[in-house]
Amino acid sequence: MHDLVQHSIDGALMSGSGARRADVFDPALGTVARQVVQGTASDVDAAVRAARRAFPAWAATPPLARARVMFRFRDLLEKHANRLAAIITAEHGKVLSDALGEVTRGMEVVEYATAAPELLKGEFTEQAGRNIDAYTVRQPLGVAAGITPFNFPVMVPLWMAPMALAAGNCFILKPSERDPSASLVLAELLAEAGLPKGVFQVVQGDKEVVDAILQHPGIEAVSFVGSTPIARYIHQTGIGYGKRVQALGGAKNHAVVMPDCELDKTVDALMGAAYGSAGERCMAISVAVAVGGVADRLVEALAPRVRTLQIGVGTDKSSEMGPLVTGVHRDKVSAYVDAGVREGASLVVDGRGLKLQGYESGFFIGGTLFDHVTPEMSIYREEIFGPVLGVVRVPDFDAALALVNEHEFGNGTAIFTRDGDTARAFAHGVQAGMVGINVPIPVPMAFHSFGGWKASLFGDHHMHGPEGIRFYTKLKAVTARWPTGIRAGAEFQMPTLG
Repeated sequence: MHDLVQHSIDGALMSGSGARRADVFDPALGTVARQVVQGTASDVDAAVRAARRAFPAWAATPPLARARVMFRFRDLLEKHANRLAAIITAEHGKVLSDALGEVTRGMEVVEYATAAPELLKGEFTEQAGRNIDAYTVRQPLGVAAGITPFNFPVMVPLWMAPMALAAGNCFILKPSERDPSASLVLAELLAEAGLPKGVFQVVQGDKEVVDAILQHPGIEAVSFVGSTPIARYIHQTGIGYGKRVQALGGAKNHAVVMPDCELDKTVDALMGAAYGSAGERCMAISVAVAVGGVADRLVEALAPRVRTLQIGVGTDKSSEMGPLVTGVHRDKVSAYVDAGVREGASLVVDGRGLKLQGYESGFFIGGTLFDHVTPEMSIYREEIFGPVLGVVRVPDFDAALALVNEHEFGNGTAIFTRDGDTARAFAHGVQAGMVGINVPIPVPMAFHSFGGWKASLFGDHHMHGPEGIRFYTKLKAVTARWPTGIRAGAEFQMPTLG
């Protein structure tokens, strides 16, 4: 009998109304580690009803008091960081150091959310008209929901929930069914931090729960991170049901490598960006655009590094890359490598068929490197989401910029150069939402906002940062005139708020 990962609804763990279960694997061993309940529309409705009950009191809680909950939550995340990282590694497969980095990047958004009293301040105009003042306020939406991906089971929920909660909303999390256990730890720590029951809840499940979230009239806003087809579906469906939606989709992130780059540092950057977390990052660099005569030198420097990647279980401190999340996903990545060979790309390093002693059934694939990739190939057009890097050769900077801009995705991109004019021209002209200059994975800090362009983002708002506050609030403008003053008696104690 396997352990069962349950829902967290109205402050209690429960299996809900459905009988379906899904297997959760240990990616290193390739065996079932536990099971997770698969929720139903009834479970979503139970969570929404609990959230609606909790919302009036939480929305009326002063922002300073909400911020104090976030302060305590942040301290608890730091205290339990190793515990969370171990859960991530056990169910996703990424190495422990990477899992700890994920927790840290999530904590940064919690830290930003502690500034709720400042972030929620409105604007005031005295004497907008004769004896008339005008001001604006930002108020919570009500109940928001987050649908999060398998590749960041802690970080992405923390990109959503703290912003929504600090703004005065209640939040329902639907984590990935592939690595669901961390979601219950987040619920536990939020409760320990003093969050009232019903304000944050977890409903486990698959598409049935996703559709119930999109259709439920009691949910005002939905955040999503995942593949482009699902992002497009969630955006269109959610908008059709009258919801506010931010849906972050897929990516095909390019790194433009100029001839004047510092080659050793560029190769280091590409190794981490392409093969870290086994390439299962929406900001992974999967295309290196080699400009002019740098291509041969780049491939010659990359090839031995890819061949000697330290691949192993995530708990081994010497491992640089762990397994993929499931056997199905490993086979999908291998099929892309097959396609690249058929389509005529030069396979420099082949990671298929990797078996580790003692972990022969694990979901491992080695680092893979292609050269002479062209825009017509599927390995160039489509997001592989695995440890596969393709090198595309172009004659000059203009051709590199055009190549990046013509791709359907516009999530993140980077350029490696010593020339400031080239870097500035790239940053100004590239059609992508996040740009790195000699930075391989340009994920913005929490006090900026995360999001792509084109088919990488559906909706008007990016995630966390100032855009996150705008997404989880609605703006109200008040125009006021007071014909008489209001007199009150004297008060002698120190005035306090919160």
